[in-house]
Amino acid sequence: MKSFLYSETTGFVEKDHWLANCWIKIETPTPDDIHYLINELQVPESFISDIGDTDERPRIEYEDNWLLTILRIPVIENNKSIPYSTVPIGIMTNGDVIVTVCYFQTEAIQDFIQYTRRKGLIVHNKYELIIRIIHSSAVWFLKYLKKINNEITEAESALAKSIRNEDLLRLMNLQKCLVYFNTSIRGNEIMFAKLQNIFREAIYHIDSEILEDVDTELKQAHNTVNIFSDILTGTMDAFASVISNNVNTIMKRMTSISIILMVPTLIASFYGMNIINYSEEWSHGFFVIVTASIGLSALAFYIFKRIKWF
Repeated sequence: MKSFLYSETTGFVEKDHWLANCWIKIETPTPDDIHYLINELQVPESFISDIGDTDERPRIEYEDNWLLTILRIPVIENNKSIPYSTVPIGIMTNGDVIVTVCYFQTEAIQDFIQYTRRKGLIVHNKYELIIRIIHSSAVWFLKYLKKINNEITEAESALAKSIRNEDLLRLMNLQKCLVYFNTSIRGNEIMFAKLQNIFREAIYHIDSEILEDVDTELKQAHNTVNIFSDILTGTMDAFASVISNNVNTIMKRMTSISIILMVPTLIASFYGMNIINYSEEWSHGFFVIVTASIGLSALAFYIFKRIKWF
C-alpha cells in the first residue's frame, strides 16, 4: 500500500499526490506499487528484491544516483512458534525523492507517524527521517523486550510448578527472539555510525539532542537484550540441571524399590525349590519366612531412607 506523506507543522500529513521531499511510504507492496517504483521513480530493481529478502542485514548500497539504507525493525509474528522477530525496511533516496519499502505491516512506522502528529514534529530532510526511523525502531525494540521479559517470567513460574516440554520450548523460542533482536540492534548501531559519516553536512542542521537520543536508545536496547539473553541462558541451564537431578532421583528410587522387592523374592526363590531345605516340618515355617522377608525389606527401606535414596 502506497502513501504520500508530507512533513508540516502538524506532523506528517497524507497527500493524494507526490510533492518534492515527500515521503513515499510503501508497506506490503502490491504489483502496482512495484511497477510504480521501477517504471515511474526508476528505482533499481535489485534494491526492491534486496528489501524483500527477510534475512537481509542492515547495510548501505549505492546504484546510479540512488542510496539504499536497509535497517531492521521488530515485528510480532502471528501464528508462529517464535512470537517476535525482525524484518528489513529499505529507505531509498535520490535527490528530493524519499521512499521507504517494507514487506510487512509494523507498529513502529505507524507509531512514528502518529508521534509526529501528536508533537507537531517537522522532519526537515531525508537524513533526519532515517535517523528518526532508527530511533523509533530502538524504542519498539525496548517495548518488545519488556514483553519478552514478562513472558520469560510467566514461563519460569510455570516451570517452577511443573516442568513441561511446552514451557521449555517456549523459553527456547524466546531465546531465539533475543538472538534476532541482538543481531538486528547491533546492525542498526553500525548503520547509525555509517550514516553520520555519509551525511556529515546534514548533521549540523539537525538538533544534536535527537542524535544523542538515538545513540542512547540503541545502546540501552543493546544492553537490555544482552542482559535478558544472559539471564535466560542461565535459567535454561538451571532447569536443565533440575531435570537431570530429577531423573537421577527417580532412578535412585526405582533402584531402591527394586532392591527392596528383590529381598522377599530371593527368599521365596530359595524356599520354593523342590529340594530338602529342612524347614518342611516346621509348624510355623511359612509365617517365619514371610516375617523374615518383611523384616529384611523393612531394614533395606530404613537403610535407603538414611542415605536419602527416598
